[in-house]
Amino acid sequence: MRNYITKHTLRLLVVFALFFHTQLFAQLVVETPAENVGISTDRLQRIDGLINQYIADNKIPGAIALVAREGKIVYHKAIGKKHIEKNINLKTSDIFRLASMTKCITSVALMMLYEEGKFLLDDPVSQYIPEFKNAKVAIFSNDSTYEVVPANTPVTIRHLLSHTSGIGYGAFSPRAAVLYNPKQIPDAFVTADIKIGEKMKLLAQQPLLHHPGEKWTYGLSTDMVGYLVEVLSGKSLSDFMDEKILKPLGMSDTQFYLPDSKKERLVPVYGAIEDNKLTINNNETEFQSFNFPIKGAKAYFSGGSGLTSTAEDYFKFAQMLLNGGIYNNQRILSPLTIELMTSNQIGSLSTSPGNPNFFGLGFSVISKKGAAESLASEGRYNWSGFFNTVYWVDPKEEIVAVLLTQIVPSKSYGLFEKFQNVVNQAVIE
Repeated sequence: MRNYITKHTLRLLVVFALFFHTQLFAQLVVETPAENVGISTDRLQRIDGLINQYIADNKIPGAIALVAREGKIVYHKAIGKKHIEKNINLKTSDIFRLASMTKCITSVALMMLYEEGKFLLDDPVSQYIPEFKNAKVAIFSNDSTYEVVPANTPVTIRHLLSHTSGIGYGAFSPRAAVLYNPKQIPDAFVTADIKIGEKMKLLAQQPLLHHPGEKWTYGLSTDMVGYLVEVLSGKSLSDFMDEKILKPLGMSDTQFYLPDSKKERLVPVYGAIEDNKLTINNNETEFQSFNFPIKGAKAYFSGGSGLTSTAEDYFKFAQMLLNGGIYNNQRILSPLTIELMTSNQIGSLSTSPGNPNFFGLGFSVISKKGAAESLASEGRYNWSGFFNTVYWVDPKEEIVAVLLTQIVPSKSYGLFEKFQNVVNQAVIE
């Protein structure tokens, strides 16, 4: 078996010995020769060719990729342009909008409070956010006409974390837009001087798209999770994350909004192709903008989409998960909590037609069938973001991978899947 069992098991024994006997399981963020952790340096360089081909095809202006195994970074490169018109190259220290990759961190924040005994997963959300009492469901006859009926079960915290609450996104669902737009409930990227609490209270009073637990519907559930963190902790989501997650993990370049000192490190968003060239897409309205990290009131802490970060910072968060909840000598979660969060929480429901994988509490997780259809390992978990960002954690192979671009519309053109294959094919033992 490619000499896998002997060498890999030996490495695992060393890791477990360090973890259980010394409780010192912090990895230094330094690059190490790939062969030291069973990865081929030559085969790993295929990432360069993959990204450069996408740049040549005008599908992305550039990307930052990071790959780590056993806590050791073996690949960390910035390829292509940050700003095409100004001929500025990307740097590995550049800052990206995480969009929905925020959701995983927000879910961890709430589960930290779960570990403190603040709530149970099947508690009705109305115990903590009273506006959820007497929830209703919209039964649509078409995309604009509906009747309202009582929900057959209360919305629970488990429903929010697993995206089975019946709360959607107005941008992705015409029916959600009919419900949310009259109340000016934003999906993301808010520049207006409003707070998450006032909009989540309004959202809690709107009819659901379906009965709780009936379907998997992607949407503002994690923004509600972020507001729940505020209610339970008595702190803003930004302050809670900073104190409990970001500072302990050494994620010094992760935040909701950028100070002026970091403004120039923010990567612009590219969009529509004109004259066979990618052009910057600022996409601004009165209340929202793709430039939200550096513009506007900087007051809306969106747990579903608001964070900005670097590849290296996100690696630290993902490595903490892979380590069973500890990094930088800081315990964030229990291993049992991470096991719960990465187990099937949606039963036989599917996140999309034909998708064999399942969803946990904040993560998509590869099933046995899904693993058999690709190079992914069973149990690998991940999520991605609107501006074409993705990460994954592979417990079996002890791999963390992060890929960051900034482009809309959010089409990866197969880049995410190919990146996964190119990373995994480099594993040689």
